Amino acid sequence: MSREPLTRERALAAAVALADAEGLKALTMRRLAASVGVEAMSLYHHLPGKEGLLDGLAETVIGEITAASPTPAGDWRAQLRQRFLSARTVLLRHPWAPALLGSRPAIPPALFAYYDEIVGTLTAGGFTPSLAHRALHAFGTMALGFVQELFTPDTTDNGTAEIDLATMAAAVPHLTAMLAAEIHDAADPALGWCDTQTEFEFTLDLLLDGLERRRTLT
Repeated sequence: MSREPLTRERALAAAVALADAEGLKALTMRRLAASVGVEAMSLYHHLPGKEGLLDGLAETVIGEITAASPTPAGDWRAQLRQRFLSARTVLLRHPWAPALLGSRPAIPPALFAYYDEIVGTLTAGGFTPSLAHRALHAFGTMALGFVQELFTPDTTDNGTAEIDLATMAAAVPHLTAMLAAEIHDAADPALGWCDTQTEFEFTLDLLLDGLERRRTLT
């Protein structure tokens, strides 16, 4: 029986599946080769080592984000809100992706096209180039569906933050009280230790509404 030929696309699909199941730390060239039924050296014809593999994963995720980005009817706020929430849906499928995207030295080419569409939506909505530039800075990583964490506590293998509230309370009582009230259930969809869907949408709506008020002043 003939074996399915190895392609870059097939190797990357297998890499995504492995990372989804076990995390990026489990993803090695040897593990990936075993999952597609080839010798590790065969992968190097399609992916030049671990860095090439990680670049390919980043390109794959960006490709999913751009493919999932709709162009809904409505004003610029409705369009960008839906675009960013679609990106978030992709990243929730791949919780390892935020850390990966932030670590790559080269920007995947498809990302430029994605941001070009965002700027096009802003300018069509009445933004000046200067305000559109500032809006991109305000959105930050929310345009890709996640919030870059200010603090990154130690985590367990399943990504749950390990926070010793009793130890913290003496040094930072107000912060500790807030954390104690706001720590989320493990089932709450998150891409960071406090990046939940509710918080993401709350922050996104604040930004969109604030930018609309600023736009009307220009």
